[in-house]
Amino acid sequence: MTLKTEKISEITKFKEFKLDRFQIEAIQSIEKNNSVVVSAATGTGKTLIADYIIDKCLKEKQKVIYTAPIKALSNQKYRDFKKQYGEENVGILTGDITINPEAPIKIMTTEIYRNMLLANDPETEELPYVIFDEIHFLGDIERGTVWEESIIFSHENTRFLCLSATIPNARQFANWIQHIKKHNVDVVTEKKRAVPLKHMFFDDEKGFATLQDIEEWKKLDKYPKYNKAFNNKKRYLDDLRKRKKKGYLELLHDLEKDNQLPCIYFCFSRQLTQKKAELLKTKKNYLNAQETSKVGQIIRDTMNTADEAVKRLETTKILRECLKNGIGFHHAGILPTLKELVEELFAQGLIKVLFATETFAVGINMPAKTVCFDSLEKFDGIQFRYLNSKEYFQLAGRAGRRGIDKEGFAISVIDRQFMDIKKVANITESDSEPLLSQFRLSFNTVLNMVHSHSEEEIAIILQSSLFSYQETGRQSSQRVVNSFNKKKKKLYQLGYIIKGLNGDELSEKGLFAMRIYTMELLTTEIFCSSLTPNLTNIEILLIVGRIMYEERKNIKFKGRDKSVSNRIYKKMLNYNYPLQFFRENPLFTLEPFLKEWFEGCKFEELMNLTTMPEGDIVRFIRQILDMLQQIQHATLNKELKDKVVEIQKTIDRDVIAIRF
Repeated sequence: MTLKTEKISEITKFKEFKLDRFQIEAIQSIEKNNSVVVSAATGTGKTLIADYIIDKCLKEKQKVIYTAPIKALSNQKYRDFKKQYGEENVGILTGDITINPEAPIKIMTTEIYRNMLLANDPETEELPYVIFDEIHFLGDIERGTVWEESIIFSHENTRFLCLSATIPNARQFANWIQHIKKHNVDVVTEKKRAVPLKHMFFDDEKGFATLQDIEEWKKLDKYPKYNKAFNNKKRYLDDLRKRKKKGYLELLHDLEKDNQLPCIYFCFSRQLTQKKAELLKTKKNYLNAQETSKVGQIIRDTMNTADEAVKRLETTKILRECLKNGIGFHHAGILPTLKELVEELFAQGLIKVLFATETFAVGINMPAKTVCFDSLEKFDGIQFRYLNSKEYFQLAGRAGRRGIDKEGFAISVIDRQFMDIKKVANITESDSEPLLSQFRLSFNTVLNMVHSHSEEEIAIILQSSLFSYQETGRQSSQRVVNSFNKKKKKLYQLGYIIKGLNGDELSEKGLFAMRIYTMELLTTEIFCSSLTPNLTNIEILLIVGRIMYEERKNIKFKGRDKSVSNRIYKKMLNYNYPLQFFRENPLFTLEPFLKEWFEGCKFEELMNLTTMPEGDIVRFIRQILDMLQQIQHATLNKELKDKVVEIQKTIDRDVIAIRF
């Protein structure tokens, strides 16, 4: 199914907006029923092209899917689209949230769309367009495969709009899609920013500087001038290390003096984000009386509809105090209600300094005059490393408000003693990182391929990855084929794939695992076995909680109850695969926490049982609900299905933390 085409030459305006050159080119491609890869700087109006497709599909009574890499962006788009197209026309699916799933416009995480394709959802067969926002996430090490699979498994009649701030190898990426999907894919680029961006540095001793300044200072640091007070090099260098450092408070003071606020100050630590906001609040109030009154009213309106538990949280109290001074903080550890409050106040210009983690910059339309980096290094889960140029420009791109600022400022705080000037120059001069495939086959994907495709079709799919295309320039890669064969062999050994009358087919275990998208083998070995009938509801909850829990540094759980854990261990003695996992990942650490929630404790009481931030508690409970939903859809066991439904009803209580 395709969209009807307009007279292409006449499209120079959409809604009340006069279209720019790149927007016209993209719309012309859409009208030709082509896919389009749009690589355009932040703030230039890429989303207007997505709006054009959505508006067109709605008028022609066709459905359209808008995918986003993170739930925060999905939630924002849901709010925006409801205002534009009416609540009845917009739905959202993010794994833990499902609202209006029959709507013609559906916003979802890319994982949900991929899962729909793997499950052969009939709705995916009649999609004229799928919009992939932030398509550069295809290069993400952990999640990039999802984007590739979404493109590979999409139906032949579906076209794509792929949006990103910059894709240096956009033509190669488009050629790959064109090759595997057999339709034209156009590339539209716009390198010029709507607001020019000035890159600056803030040396923690001397203040604002250029890279050339820093290079000269580093040379001088190597050749100390000795005097009577410093009669040896060691003493001189010790004093250099103890020199008085200019802190972020001084930087923000200078920005205010130079009329360079509002500012987003990025930190790569949630704890640091909040601490810096709290300290600044004691030193500065950016708001006049009228603004303070307006902020107070918006806070009261928000709190009037919030759950009582939210109002009493320590984080809520701290945030309210900060907001009344025109200061905010935003990270994944705070509740959705509070994040939305911060976003609303920032959008209205009532937050002058916002401390945020990097997720705030993913697609969310919240520009400022200045963006600051507390550091150009971050911990990636394995080591501390410099940002790459794509990460830097993703964040720096928030600087400069279209129609308000003549230029935006990206300021990096540096310590020149430990700074690698060459690396910093490469990061900040241009976004030169090409989009590279991170394609990795999961067991779930292998099962879905065996279930839904012939051997000939599988061979074509395995040759269709971007990895194969980038590695060889043609559609072949033995590495991907070997990975598939290795996983298929293991699935044979475990009894997930069996020989049928017409070739390979899935066993009951295989069909179960095919519908589980995280930790699929472990989950199947537990819930598609003779162990299942012996599990009580609380035991199922504890097992699922342990499977979904992601270890995080400094997170601890209180309590000593091991009664449920001990019962589970005894029941698992003859089940080696899950037993080994739970020996390495003990159940009892989570037992008091999940048991109290299951038995009806309030959210505030739950918080007393862990050092986990409230936003992470919400996310954890939502992940458990999502996995329970997957198990419910995967199992043929009515008894298990009934138990799972009961557990879902029990833990998905009327608490603001669990609601959208």
